[in-house]
Amino acid sequence: MTNTIVIAPLLVALGTAILTLLTRFDGRVERAVSLLGGAAYFAATAALFNRIVLEPANPAAVPYYVSNWPAPFGITLVADALSAFMLGVAGLVALPALVYATVYIDEVGQRLSFHPLFHFMLVGVSGAFLTGDVFNLFVWFEVMLMSSYVLVLFYSGPTHTRAALTYVVLNLVGSAVMLVAIGGLYATTGTLNMADMAVRLAHPAAYDVELAPTLGLGALLLAVFALKAGVVPFHFWVPSAYRAAPAPVTAVLAGVVKKVGVYAVIRLFFTVFGGAAYADASTFGYLAPVLFVMAAASIVYGGVGAVGREDVDGLLAFSSIGQVGFIVLPLSVAMAAPTASTAFFGGSTLAVLGVAAALVYAFNHAVAKSLLFLVSGAIYTAVGTTEFDRLGGLARRAPLLAAAFLLGALSLVGLPPLVGFFGKLLVFRVATEATAAGVAGALAPAALAVALVGAVLTIAYVTRAWNAVFWGEPSDTVDAVLPARWAGGGGAAATDGGSVAAPRRALAVQVTVVVALALCLVGFGVGVEFVVDAAGHAARAATDTAGYVDAVDPSMPAAGDGGGH
Repeated sequence: MTNTIVIAPLLVALGTAILTLLTRFDGRVERAVSLLGGAAYFAATAALFNRIVLEPANPAAVPYYVSNWPAPFGITLVADALSAFMLGVAGLVALPALVYATVYIDEVGQRLSFHPLFHFMLVGVSGAFLTGDVFNLFVWFEVMLMSSYVLVLFYSGPTHTRAALTYVVLNLVGSAVMLVAIGGLYATTGTLNMADMAVRLAHPAAYDVELAPTLGLGALLLAVFALKAGVVPFHFWVPSAYRAAPAPVTAVLAGVVKKVGVYAVIRLFFTVFGGAAYADASTFGYLAPVLFVMAAASIVYGGVGAVGREDVDGLLAFSSIGQVGFIVLPLSVAMAAPTASTAFFGGSTLAVLGVAAALVYAFNHAVAKSLLFLVSGAIYTAVGTTEFDRLGGLARRAPLLAAAFLLGALSLVGLPPLVGFFGKLLVFRVATEATAAGVAGALAPAALAVALVGAVLTIAYVTRAWNAVFWGEPSDTVDAVLPARWAGGGGAAATDGGSVAAPRRALAVQVTVVVALALCLVGFGVGVEFVVDAAGHAARAATDTAGYVDAVDPSMPAAGDGGGH
């Protein structure tokens, strides 16, 4: 097998996007092409994951040189365990969301633009995970965001337009800042290739690099990535955008697109900037407290905001802000003492454990939050509202939907044997090991306290949602549209807010998708060793700067010096 497998997910997504544009003359053909493309994308990401992570003799990283131009001069795509892990998550979430969308989005919306935009969004996601240089990271961000702009505005109402405008303006400002930072890095280091930049930052004297400006430029990039991930204080776009977009789009925004920002933080600061040593401290010494404050603020703000919401979508949107804080929190602890030893993964460093914890938690959040947003869409399809004061008793009318929601919610809480338990356990393990060893100062015990507060808030808003939507006697609204169990008769609201009865087939497909995702949470929880091992491989790849540099270009000077880890 050649290195072409590196670009397989990118080519599949791009080919599907183009084919769906060409087949818009017939809605059934377009949907069939889109679904086949989604299945092929899942297969391509799975094949890459198997090649990089699961094969016994898996390489550290596999490069692909566009037009055979070698690094650092040409465009390089690189698949390592971190890229493969994130692409695996993207494939796992995108396919069920796409199946769900074929019955959730109305016929006009699907014929008009939905399928090409969905697959172009996957093109941007795939390119961002695979790119080997910082300028093309910007390019792939824009491909991803241009598609998501339109998908947030998909329903075109006043609320959707306002949400899309906020989303567009904030992200355009972020993109402009990112471009300025990238230009500054090129002017300072003389390269855009990540591997080459890592070498130059680790050995500035050998390349006549002035390190001081790169710290500020890196801080600008951190702000941009935090905006893409929806971390406080760059979270303003999240609640309105998540509530405006169609449910399958929101599932991908929360489950995949938000993770691109997290991936960029890990890739740029653990792989590229980790070896830089400034006058007073390393890159990590400056960034650790900043990331901790952002993570802590996200956990508390998102949790409190979710508790105070009066509808399912609003609660889930604020919950996403809090949950991404849990993903970033172990990264901040790991940065505070990256070389401290731990017992995990055969005696790895705290940097490896912190990144692995973030990845396992990100995996759980991707599946569980996608599931919950799709459940919310199914509730709207069936009942015509997601407002708490009009819901209640859905567990009696839609037991499968209720069971799926409960499993997703409990996985966010962290209840065994669901995969979320192990993600949260690893987050606490990072904080407790750093606290016990005294290697991270006051940051580690503070992180432990914040994680405990966040866990309590998660229990509070999950309990509130369950009691308001599913528990007790059916409300008058629920009783009117679902007088019997879902399998029985009864009308349902259309997805555009009208009063047309929703086809039973559409409801059946939606329930099947959310049940399948719920079973994934159980299955990956029971077989959590697979997820943890894969996250461990990804974390080692992220922190192994020397291995990354050697894979991209073995002839690069100082490639074997380790990059500071």
